[in-house]
Amino acid sequence: MATKKVAGTTIKRSQAEQVYTVFNYAFFTVLSIIMLYPFWHVVMMSFSSVEATAKGGVFLWPQGFNLDTYTKVFKDPSIWTGYLTTIMVTIIGTFLGTLFTATTAYPLSKKDLPFGKVINILILFTMLFSGGMIPGYLLIKNMHLIDNRWSLILPGLISAYNVIIMRSFFSTIPESLEESARLDGANDVTIFAKIILPLSKASIATIALFTAVGYWNDYFSSVLYINTKSRWALQAVLRYMLTNTNQAMQAAGVTVAASTNVTAATIKAASVVVATVPILCVYPFVQKYFVKGVMIGGVKG
Repeated sequence: MATKKVAGTTIKRSQAEQVYTVFNYAFFTVLSIIMLYPFWHVVMMSFSSVEATAKGGVFLWPQGFNLDTYTKVFKDPSIWTGYLTTIMVTIIGTFLGTLFTATTAYPLSKKDLPFGKVINILILFTMLFSGGMIPGYLLIKNMHLIDNRWSLILPGLISAYNVIIMRSFFSTIPESLEESARLDGANDVTIFAKIILPLSKASIATIALFTAVGYWNDYFSSVLYINTKSRWALQAVLRYMLTNTNQAMQAAGVTVAASTNVTAATIKAASVVVATVPILCVYPFVQKYFVKGVMIGGVKG
């Protein structure tokens, strides 16, 4: 039997446990490869030559290393305007969304909140039923936000799911901390800013990640509310490039043909990489909070 140490104590592992451990590692290794390879394939194809991409097949590494595709993609001004819009929307939306989610969830976590149960039920109701696309469009139109970048921020500012997670987390914070602060003369704003928020870093980081990814990946809002192409978010630009590659590149003054060592397939691959990599770079900085925030926020309903 194999052994393992837990808190300084040696525990013998049965053969069944060893088999399960091997199977568990093997299963999740295969599952990870299956999930990661499609993106890896796209990345490697974006760096490959026209001849290699024309042949197709499996791309484990670049075949005929080529950077011309990225040079052509970044010549398209819509990529840069898309980046500008998406970065601005993501930063502002994440900050405001996390702030409003926290300020909404905090009072809802209090048992003595008047009509608290009714408000919680109404928030939960919005997860099951929504007004729909047409009422949402009419609301944005009546607010005179059509073709305005605020229309990309306001509709997704608060999520009922995020409010419930943060409310559940706030419920786990001992009330004695707040009572002690009140005895020292602190008001609700001071308690929230100096006690509750510092203790909620894991939950806040989780909500901020959810919100940021939602804003970064949103393309439909641009299609629905933005008429001027220069104000499109990056994902809407990517969608247009994937569906109209030749037209998009020609509008940017780029010739897409085998003779230029750039094809529609390589342009699509490079566009996906350009739009995806930045948000992937954010994950390592919040990963340590992610699991902790979700688990703590999901303990109590």
